[in-house]
Amino acid sequence: MTPVKKLNQLHATAICGNDITSSCLYVSALTIVYAGQYAWLALLIVAAVLFLFRKIYGEVVGALPLNGGAYNVLLNTTSKSNASVAACLTILSYMATAVISASEAMHYMHTLLPSLPVIIATVALLTIFLLLTISGISESAMVATVIFIFHLSSMALLILSGVWFVTVNGLAVAIANFKMPLTGSVSSAVFFGFSAAMLGISGFESSANFVEEQQPGVFRKTLRNMWVAVTIINPLMALVAIAVLSNQEVLQHQEALLSHIGFNTGGQWLSTVISIDAVLVLSGAVLTSYVGVGGLIKRMALDRILPQFTLKENKRGSAYRILIIFFLLCLSVLFVTEGELGALAGVYTISFLAVMTYFGIGNFLLKMKRGSLPRPVHASPFVVAIAVAAVVIALYGNIKLHPEYLVVFLQYFVPSIVLILLLLNRKELLKMTLVVIDSFFDAVTELAHVSKIHVTRLMNRLSRQQFVYFSKANSIAELNKVMMYVQENETTNQLKIVTVLKEGQTISEAFLKDLDVLDRAYPEIKIEFVQLTGTFNPELIKKLSTEWNIPINFMFIASPGDKFPYKVSEFGGVRLII
Repeated sequence: MTPVKKLNQLHATAICGNDITSSCLYVSALTIVYAGQYAWLALLIVAAVLFLFRKIYGEVVGALPLNGGAYNVLLNTTSKSNASVAACLTILSYMATAVISASEAMHYMHTLLPSLPVIIATVALLTIFLLLTISGISESAMVATVIFIFHLSSMALLILSGVWFVTVNGLAVAIANFKMPLTGSVSSAVFFGFSAAMLGISGFESSANFVEEQQPGVFRKTLRNMWVAVTIINPLMALVAIAVLSNQEVLQHQEALLSHIGFNTGGQWLSTVISIDAVLVLSGAVLTSYVGVGGLIKRMALDRILPQFTLKENKRGSAYRILIIFFLLCLSVLFVTEGELGALAGVYTISFLAVMTYFGIGNFLLKMKRGSLPRPVHASPFVVAIAVAAVVIALYGNIKLHPEYLVVFLQYFVPSIVLILLLLNRKELLKMTLVVIDSFFDAVTELAHVSKIHVTRLMNRLSRQQFVYFSKANSIAELNKVMMYVQENETTNQLKIVTVLKEGQTISEAFLKDLDVLDRAYPEIKIEFVQLTGTFNPELIKKLSTEWNIPINFMFIASPGDKFPYKVSEFGGVRLII
């Protein structure tokens, strides 16, 4: 298999940056609709909230540098079911992002080529990026980087064009706009503008979902770069719009506001450039969705939440089955909505803001349950509380503006989470199936017998997978917590408890007796105690994983302290459960 190249700062920033910086194509108009001449202020408040989230994300992913974002932190601090809710929200957000971005990109293309069939072109765009991501993340990153640089250049050109327009024509339009009366108070305008403008930071969570594909130290730089881009571009773009166009013009040209600004300030050539840029950067947001969801679903499959067949990789190390499933889900959404994607905006809004909220909650849980875990950044609890409160306020504001969004969101979310919960509890479902077989097929003995054999074999196959916990063999209370966690969260009846001793060390007789009591207390789980002599390090983990044929993500440890000589990421996916 060809070694997978790690992403440098530019490539990683480009992949997630295309998503978050493409927001200026719609968020400026959206914010002006609700906040009027104070749109720039609402966008600056959003930038301030995002600044707080830089430390929140930096602490969480720095402590647990594994793919999965909010799912990953909740998996290592709470239960699989809680983590699955966050994962489901993230997948919905990516699905909506991919379809909306692809469709909007083709709508911009339609302004350049009026004969272009938008639905067919959207399918073609989704297919192109499916093939691109299957070919490998490094190749995808090169395309994303070209798009990202062109987009930033286009936005800089448009802002400079607006400044030149104001220099030549004066501030008459801006003064008239600032004198326009608001529908309500200034505070309510800023509040609803802020709520709408929070969509301008969608994509900030993407980097956390493919952190394992990034070079060491790159993740925090991607957060900084995205924050700088959003802080500069979005408020300035709103100011340019207010200084160049009347509020009425903004309302009339919401769907392609930046292209219209380009036409007003530079002429048709600049309008065309901005339209081309919109097509490219919105396409880049589609790429971000593929890359982000690929890392997340792969992690969920490794944790046996989703089926194992999705983990099949090609020679370039791409989990192509995951990408194909995501592609088919996107197509189903596109065809069900028949290209009318207003309903998906509700899914997009609520799922994205809910994921941000989960990340903040995950940070709190990390502080409480994994306080000793080393991390490069620390976000104060006060900062986390303010950031989470801001996102919850924005979530409330969006539901207040569009109550129908909540209904549409639940129509997508409820079936998704039900499916995930069914997969999480498939062993119990198989037991129920056995009861049904006994109840309904008593009259057909042979059929009942064959069915029971098949279901029993399936249950045994699920339960046969061994799990490993590395213990210091000094606390039976700790092992009892481990047993409760495994019983509640994993489908298995076999657990190895492994202790690695140094030369001359021994285990107390009292601990061995307590372990025997624990084994009797959990008769449904067979405990195998393994005593090794050596050094507990990443090499030992990899060796045992190969020797025992147990994936590393089925191996557990307690949260390490500050003096632990290794980073959690060096262990290749070992999970923290207490």
